[in-house]
Amino acid sequence: MPYWTGVSRRLHWTILGLALTVGVGIGALIAIARSSTTGATPVAVTETPSLTNPNLDPGVALSTVAPGFTLTDQFGKRVSLRSLRGKVVVVSFNDPECTTICPLTTTALLRAKKLLGPAASRVELLGIGANPEATGVESVRAYSEAHEMLHKWRFLTGSLPELRRVWRAYGIEAAVIGGSIDHTPATYIVGPDGRESRLYQTAMAYSSVNELGYEMARSIAALLPGHPSVRGVSLRAPTLYGPHSPVALPRAGGGTVRLGPGSGAHLVLFFDTWETQITDLGAQLDALNRYQAVAGRKGLPPLVAIDEAGVEASPHSLPRFLRSLPYPLSYPVAVDRTGGVADGYGVEDSPWLELVSRKGHILFREALVEAGWPTLKQLLARVRSVQAK
Repeated sequence: MPYWTGVSRRLHWTILGLALTVGVGIGALIAIARSSTTGATPVAVTETPSLTNPNLDPGVALSTVAPGFTLTDQFGKRVSLRSLRGKVVVVSFNDPECTTICPLTTTALLRAKKLLGPAASRVELLGIGANPEATGVESVRAYSEAHEMLHKWRFLTGSLPELRRVWRAYGIEAAVIGGSIDHTPATYIVGPDGRESRLYQTAMAYSSVNELGYEMARSIAALLPGHPSVRGVSLRAPTLYGPHSPVALPRAGGGTVRLGPGSGAHLVLFFDTWETQITDLGAQLDALNRYQAVAGRKGLPPLVAIDEAGVEASPHSLPRFLRSLPYPLSYPVAVDRTGGVADGYGVEDSPWLELVSRKGHILFREALVEAGWPTLKQLLARVRSVQAK
């Protein structure tokens, strides 16, 4: 997905199309629009992503007072932006049921804070719900628990009128379109004086999460006393491994899994263990054991599952999840630690299913959150029909 697309369920707003047409990032467009209404100094729009990593947003400079708000966190406690004056506050808009941009964003936030070391005690991470259909405290708590962030940030929500006021104040679009949630992927850095300093967007790029965290950490450090140093992270364009690239991934439990030329056709499932928040992931992975058995007998492409470890809550998430399954999986589970395989295969959601031919052509791809998990009969029919063409 292009770096300017950053919305839940792979939809995008007209403003994003405009950004592409005129060569201006969404962050700059929001900054210009808000500057014109707040009296702040207009922001230049000449900033571009890293010359070496086009998926990396370096942020847009801002200089205006952050709009105030009071909302409710995942523990049911009311929290105001004003009460956090004196700290650097990172305000990020996230859909608590999102399986695309939001997990990448929150992972980057946690990485940014970790990079700051002891100085992180002067930083507050705030998420604000951006789903008109998931405004209850239970929704923001469930997301926080699934990503093991319950005590690492404050994920705020409120009544829909309260949220709409905050969205409007920060230039956020959030709505239900065609049954899917669409929202502007904005993250603001607010200084100890309550003024906005920088605005970021998250690209749909698993392999750039660490770099985004580093960029955010540098912006935060510039606002902290003593400007603490931030450990360096390479901003080079990440290495991507598509279906035409040979790659050997570590296999959960030991060994390796090979993909690419010479490995044959594969049915590839990309997933993350935190999807248990919104789907019965264990039952669906167990059901795929039946596909693997039929594929072995009928000469169909075998299944390979790939966990996107870069956006898992911890290195223990996958092993713990696999141990919790009632039966062992009969197919290999590979670990994509850098996100380079997910981006190389064009993954835009999670869980995500692709059929890849032995020549490296993607024959079909499906976002399973949108389409639903196929039955064995449906999956077999789909694979056979595509292979017959």
